[in-house]
Amino acid sequence: MKARGIAALAASVTLAAGLSACGSGGGDDSSPKSLTYWASNQGRSIQQDQQVLGPELKKFEAKTGIKVKLEVIGWPDLLNRILAATSSGQGPDVVNVGNTWSASLQATGAFQPFDDATIAKVGGKAKFIPSTLTSTGAAGKPPAFVPLYGLAYGLFYNKKLFADAGLKPPQSWQELVADAKKLTDPAKKQYGVVMEGASYTEGAHFAFMFGRQNGANLFQGGQPGFDSPQMVAGVKQYVDLMAGQKVVNPSNAEYLNDADMLKDFAAGKAAMMMIQSYAPKGLAENGMKAGEFGVVPIPAPDPLPPGGHKVSSHVAGINIGVFKNTKNKDGALKLIDFLTSPDEQKILDTQLGPLPVVQQAYNDPKFQTPEIKTFRDILANASETLPMIPQEAQFETLVGNTVKQLIADAAAGRPVDDQTIQSRLAAANKKMQSGG
Repeated sequence: MKARGIAALAASVTLAAGLSACGSGGGDDSSPKSLTYWASNQGRSIQQDQQVLGPELKKFEAKTGIKVKLEVIGWPDLLNRILAATSSGQGPDVVNVGNTWSASLQATGAFQPFDDATIAKVGGKAKFIPSTLTSTGAAGKPPAFVPLYGLAYGLFYNKKLFADAGLKPPQSWQELVADAKKLTDPAKKQYGVVMEGASYTEGAHFAFMFGRQNGANLFQGGQPGFDSPQMVAGVKQYVDLMAGQKVVNPSNAEYLNDADMLKDFAAGKAAMMMIQSYAPKGLAENGMKAGEFGVVPIPAPDPLPPGGHKVSSHVAGINIGVFKNTKNKDGALKLIDFLTSPDEQKILDTQLGPLPVVQQAYNDPKFQTPEIKTFRDILANASETLPMIPQEAQFETLVGNTVKQLIADAAAGRPVDDQTIQSRLAAANKKMQSGG
């Protein structure tokens, strides 16, 4: 799962084998009047998260008498910190996790299950948008987490560049490619699409989405199918933007985070970008006004390939959970209920940029903009959940790094054809099967 969008589990082999977890004791600060909370970095910096969350946690303290010790952890470090806590028993009471980690972390046994009685203490299932509940844990078991922040991918387009070229937002993948070609002029350092080529998490997300558009299934009965013809087609659809269509600047192979994408798009160096729903905040910080860009769902090929699905995003977002061995379970659940309340969702999502995960928050006019309505519809109706099985983590790591390397090869001018993609995915499949 990426920084705001969902980093893969780096230690997935250990997780899949079943980590012997003893949960968290909540540290020395844990008591009925205190909690330790590890929050993920959602804003443009850790400092911004601290500035946003600090006053809200003071409100919680005033309301409940419970003091919260906050630590905001960057995405490159968060997973390892969580894994260390599951094995050592020394960790927080409450923690944010990337939602695609849910089943893998659930397998450690370190987290409080949200059975019917427990989830009722944070408002019940009906409080949340139904699609966000599909990525909270393994199927058939009480989930280990509940949603906190919603995210979805969309296609951002530069209105002026499109208007000047006489183009409308693409409704199919074929139109997207054709538009990107018309809007690419290397002499002006302008390209049709910008991508985060050095991010393996982005590579994994697009491999899943475009694989599903082409009819791929990642797993069959727990067995990986990364090298199927449908997955090859999906990966090629993404990588070919640089390798074959040449509508992406080769320098994008070095883009490791969204800051580079946002900067290029805001400066008019790229006409389109496929990014998650927090992007408007970053565009504003780069000097781009809301009326200068539009958002539509990422389109699928038309007609869909046999077995294909009209998938515009995976169900992205951030979940929140309680370590099972907390000394203050009731307080931890009160904190989760507070952070997922409609009022707090409005405050946190307005300042940090994600989508609310509770229905009532959308009554606020701030969440009724055309962009938010588009993303809400994508999240609710055009997103699919990555498989909620422990092996999903290895998919993100193995396939994501494969896509990253293919993009690097394309940028260097090396051939990236169907055979190359199939060979690389077969190698990832073999590593998955061998547990490597």
